[in-house]
Amino acid sequence: MINRLAIVLLVGASFGWQACTPTHATTTSASTAGTVAEGTHVKTSRGPLQQFTEETLLRQPGLLSAQAGLCLFDPATSTWLYDWQGDKYFIPASNTKLFSLYAGLKHLGDSLVGMRYRLTDTAVFIQPAGDPTLLHPSFPDQPVIRWLQNAHRNVYLTAGNWQDQPFGRGWAWDDYNDDYMPERSAFPVYGNLIRWALDSSSGSFYSIPEVDWKVRFSPDSSKQGFSVRRDVHDNVFVITDGSGRRHEQDVPFITEGNASAAALLKDTIGRSVGVRKDWPAAAGGAGIIHTRPVDSMFRPMMFNSDNFFAEQTLLMVGNEWLNTMNDGKIIDTLLNGDLRGLPQRPVWVDGSGLSRNDLFTPQDFVWLLDTMRREFGLSRMKTILPTGGKGTLSNYYKGDSGYIFAKTGSLSGVVALSGYLITKKDRLLLFSILINNYTGSGVIVRRQMEKWVRHIRDTY
Repeated sequence: MINRLAIVLLVGASFGWQACTPTHATTTSASTAGTVAEGTHVKTSRGPLQQFTEETLLRQPGLLSAQAGLCLFDPATSTWLYDWQGDKYFIPASNTKLFSLYAGLKHLGDSLVGMRYRLTDTAVFIQPAGDPTLLHPSFPDQPVIRWLQNAHRNVYLTAGNWQDQPFGRGWAWDDYNDDYMPERSAFPVYGNLIRWALDSSSGSFYSIPEVDWKVRFSPDSSKQGFSVRRDVHDNVFVITDGSGRRHEQDVPFITEGNASAAALLKDTIGRSVGVRKDWPAAAGGAGIIHTRPVDSMFRPMMFNSDNFFAEQTLLMVGNEWLNTMNDGKIIDTLLNGDLRGLPQRPVWVDGSGLSRNDLFTPQDFVWLLDTMRREFGLSRMKTILPTGGKGTLSNYYKGDSGYIFAKTGSLSGVVALSGYLITKKDRLLLFSILINNYTGSGVIVRRQMEKWVRHIRDTY
């Protein structure tokens, strides 16, 4: 009886182990092109690629206790060449921007809407469109400002289409002073940042744009260099002079709905600017001002991993599609519509990936890359995503410039890379690497990922 029980337990344990072991390959193959969802797998279990992956990534110091998911897909044959935990969920960091990019490419047309307006004899009422390039220093041409300066009417910003919060769900509140996390808003100006600078010749401080908000000076001499810190709840800035080389800093300001934008816009256009809840139904002529080609914003969004552009992109899509700026509403609409074919439904909560509440699978990113390639063309994707030696890949893949086009992702303990790879045999492959909870140096992890990607390029 005891021997029979032992046999039963051993068999049960064997099946239990198989059920818990990550499955990354099957034995089927495919010879016709199709989509990621229709793709089949090539057997890679204990093969050369699996061995190389373990030696290069999975068994490296700092990654032994980490979670990793890797996918490699050939769209020409609809074949999964490699799939290690591709259906598992990971925090993707800035790889989330790929989903915001898709939404923008799909629904923002060929040019950004700067604003919609209605006119009376004495006033212009603006319905904001969420365009983050308004008065942004990277975009000298400003069609909205030019139009408002020539309107010769008082201006009123309306807020009826804004139904969200300045910060996204799950954002780290104590990053409020950092330039990578400005507040989101319906009518952003200057990237919702104030640039504070020290004139080294005169020793005076100034801001771009000029503001009349309160400024205090800190007597703290222990700081290494010039620094500015805003109050958590008010547009009050504390400036500390220092002996370091740094002489300027971009600091987010509190938007207060459209109030801060109205205050900053007033001096720029030389007209009175007020704030209203909505525009009056009795207003006269209506129109739309477009500002610039969408790709002129998408390219720096992806090259520089610009969180603000990504957040506003998602809000702009919601405004154009639903007449509402609200992350949750437009994300649900996208997941139930354009993105309903995803292999796994993600937990998607913001546009930039700043939130650790975002959860996606490597298979999701490969599916999205394939979808964007088919819908928008690989040539366009090559102009939007950075390649080796450029943008966020400036220190990586320099020998592969023009052959890899990918989006990076980084948070503490998180490294991600998803994109397109053209191999030395001129095969186009799609890949996604998501790594969570590593210990040690992120640079070392990225170098190991680079080694893996280059192996794929050389081998396939």
